[in-house]
Amino acid sequence: MTDLKTYLKKYNDLARELNIVDDKLTHYKQLSDTDKENLLNTKSKIIGELDFLQTRITSMMGDENYVPEFDKMSEVLLEFELVRNENDTLKQQHQQIIESAAEMSDADSQIIGAISQLTRENIEDLQKQLNRINNTISKLGLSEAQLAAMANNYSNKIVGGVYAPLKISPNANQKYQKIAQDIEKWHGLARLTKILPLGAPVKDKVVTSPYGVRKDPFTKSKKQHRGIDFAGKIGTELYAVAPGRVVSSGDRVGYGTTVEIDHGLGFTTLYAHLSKTMVSRGDWVRPGTVVGLGGSSGRSTGPHLHYEIRYKGTPFNPINFVKD
Repeated sequence: MTDLKTYLKKYNDLARELNIVDDKLTHYKQLSDTDKENLLNTKSKIIGELDFLQTRITSMMGDENYVPEFDKMSEVLLEFELVRNENDTLKQQHQQIIESAAEMSDADSQIIGAISQLTRENIEDLQKQLNRINNTISKLGLSEAQLAAMANNYSNKIVGGVYAPLKISPNANQKYQKIAQDIEKWHGLARLTKILPLGAPVKDKVVTSPYGVRKDPFTKSKKQHRGIDFAGKIGTELYAVAPGRVVSSGDRVGYGTTVEIDHGLGFTTLYAHLSKTMVSRGDWVRPGTVVGLGGSSGRSTGPHLHYEIRYKGTPFNPINFVKD
């Protein structure tokens, strides 16, 4: 009877506790998700203990050879049995956690591997696209990595805001650090291909006069030609090759009617000898926007486009930027 009283008392205590938990879950609508989860865990534990006690009471009542515990030890033994039962449950949960962790680790390895391959392939593809200008930018005192970092920190209304790199704890596995670095590099190179003035400003890319020293068509003396000339007729459409903002549109001494576009990172493009401008100062343009029409204004011997790319205001040979 002592054992039975002990078991029944514990059973009733747990039943009351279960009713309290159920009442809280039913009537307290303002509970946070964390509080709800804690209550549900408590409920699960109580139900497990009730099941255990029910089994013990059923065994006691149905076993003719049941030997009662010592009077003073019954409650202690009961608590021990309950703790042992809970420990068995925790062991099962621990094993499930180990198995889940193994599955997560395997999924993590597969995902990291796929992302690594994807970033590597895209970085290589972007580097191939930029390979043709590496020699040119090197002469400007720049590097691909430097420009990619600049591109990530550059923003305008067309290319978007500054890139926010992934924040990986310095204590995290090196593979995550490497992924974060590769993604940042990928993003920088991708932005660079959009920001830099890459491509030709005319459909028919017939160069009639390259960049460099040449015989001046007016004085016949040798003089530095600061851009490249494309063949064209009056009215030939001339295109923006990259997004940017028009910083000047109109007449310029020697150049005639011109349009100049700031593309960011220190790079600008200049279209000279136009017959007409199609944009105004302050306009934003996208690749393919018609910025002017070919002509022969200013110091010109015939219809053509004089095209310059400048870095921080100084013209350089744009041929590697123009060719595919």
